[in-house]
Amino acid sequence: MVGAFPLINLAWLVPAFPLLGFLIAGLGYKSLKRNQAGIIGSTAILMSFIFTIVLFFSLRKSGQDSATITLFNWISVGKLDIPFAFLIDHLSLTMMLIITGVGGLIHIYSIGYMKGDDRINSFFAQMNLFTFSMLLLVMGANYVVLFIGWEGVGLCSYLLIGFWFKKPDYNYAARKAFVMNRIGDLGFILGIILLFFTFHSVSFSEIFAQAGTFQAGAPIITLITILLLIGAVGKSAQIPLFTWLPDAMAGPTPVSALIHAATMVTGGVYMIARSGILYSLAPVTLTLITALGLTTAILAAIIGLKQNDIKKVLAYSTVSQLGYMFFALGLGAFSAAVFHLTTHAFFKALLFLGAGSVIHAMGGEQDIRKMGGLRKKMPLTYFTFLASTLAISGILPFSGFFSKDLILSKAFEHNPWLYIPALAGALLTCFYMFRLLYLVFFGSQRLAGAHPHESPRVMTVPLTLLAVLSIFGGFLNIPSILGGNSKFTSFLDLAVFSKASDGISHAVEAGLILLSFCMLIVIIGWAYRIYVRKGVIPAGDQEPTLPINKLIYNKFYFDEAYAFLFEKPFGFLSDFFFNKVEEPVLNRFIDWIGEVTSGLGTLVRRIQRGNMSFYLFAMVAGILLFMIFILTI
Repeated sequence: MVGAFPLINLAWLVPAFPLLGFLIAGLGYKSLKRNQAGIIGSTAILMSFIFTIVLFFSLRKSGQDSATITLFNWISVGKLDIPFAFLIDHLSLTMMLIITGVGGLIHIYSIGYMKGDDRINSFFAQMNLFTFSMLLLVMGANYVVLFIGWEGVGLCSYLLIGFWFKKPDYNYAARKAFVMNRIGDLGFILGIILLFFTFHSVSFSEIFAQAGTFQAGAPIITLITILLLIGAVGKSAQIPLFTWLPDAMAGPTPVSALIHAATMVTGGVYMIARSGILYSLAPVTLTLITALGLTTAILAAIIGLKQNDIKKVLAYSTVSQLGYMFFALGLGAFSAAVFHLTTHAFFKALLFLGAGSVIHAMGGEQDIRKMGGLRKKMPLTYFTFLASTLAISGILPFSGFFSKDLILSKAFEHNPWLYIPALAGALLTCFYMFRLLYLVFFGSQRLAGAHPHESPRVMTVPLTLLAVLSIFGGFLNIPSILGGNSKFTSFLDLAVFSKASDGISHAVEAGLILLSFCMLIVIIGWAYRIYVRKGVIPAGDQEPTLPINKLIYNKFYFDEAYAFLFEKPFGFLSDFFFNKVEEPVLNRFIDWIGEVTSGLGTLVRRIQRGNMSFYLFAMVAGILLFMIFILTI
């Protein structure tokens, strides 16, 4: 414990509140009234948010940059000593504020969205359990506590994605997310084991203190960082382990907002940023991260151009934005990646909740081709959705501009050739997001019999608050070119390792900002011309005829390739071993063992008749036989 700062010592209360909410809603799900579970779950998260703010000011008042709170000595075997401890610093506090703040608004929104669902109590119990796990992930002072939270959010994502389990497709999506995350988790746990054998510790403070003794490019550090990266690729849906996230839209929309926009999928970004010292010593791994992030960002943006499900468009948008975060991590701009993570939590949660508001008003319809004309029927939802669309597109002065501009400037500083594809990805994002906006809210209503209406206040208030954050959140980190001093990234630099940077001149940066702004305006106008003035509506369910459009429409056949390379071979092996080994060999062998055992039991029963004279005879005969055996040896 940190005795000098008693409020810091109570940091365990932050994850304790959602854990308590989970226990109350989970154990009492049959007896609680429907509204009670929502109120309990939301209150638990808001209490964690309030106490996180208290911790923020307590740490600031203490004059220290971090504090480690050890609750108890958890595992102690030989050289292995793992305390159950929390690390409270600027990075963990940032993540805690996002998880509890944005998460609290999503919980409140869920009260209205999930109203009428038969399992609403279970829903809030699982949402609270997820929040508890996510807080463990970001608060852990060592890789093992982090891994507990890491696995916890994986389990909760499985439960929440498959929440409506009566639909087989939803169960498949949940199972797919669980399995693909386990692939990444295998690499992660191997990385933790290798960390222990290398540094004889799993605590961040001890590992990072020893890391300076290794030279840049040391093979063992490169191997460790690659193994950890495999875990991050699975959790944060990067190529090749990204196909689970779009399918995860099977879960209720608040689940998409909480897990797949603001929290869980950013776990890999957080882990790499936390391990920035190690990654700075592995230039090969950083190059790999740069390539993975940029490729994922562009590929997902291209796929998003042809999606017609409102949640699938936002899902591929999430994959693309995570790609930008990884791109920034690969450039060594760890603080820039976390800043984009923060603004992304604001506008992407708003986009998903706005989509949920639309789906709610359209009676469950998610096909944007059947929407239209909702601007007048749902004005508040429209304006909040517009704010988040402008933010994700990187339009000044919305929040996404500040974080994307920072990443693009870092790309130009690192290598001007990297700036070009990064900017192209941003332009694609702008186009498919305004395509979505125009098709949903402009034109005339295309679904006959629908009576769209504005959502209840319990849903629109969180939308409004998130819209404020999406509009003004970027002012946390105003760059020097706009008269600021980049306070947020300076704040993070006290906890996140930062590579030395010369930066680019204000003249060059101003030119880049002007270039991207002008091109974004052209893209917005182009999308308006196509989808509003011309009223173009994407074709029906039939596939496009042009090969390139067909390729994009089918998401580059990633799922089909994985099915051919992995699912079918494993399915074939399973059928082979079941039909040729298990049934004819193992089952018959087991049946034979049972028959032999039963026969021996029947034989023994025949000589166990309760006749004492027979028992005496058998005993004497046994002794005589034993003596004869001994004498004849």
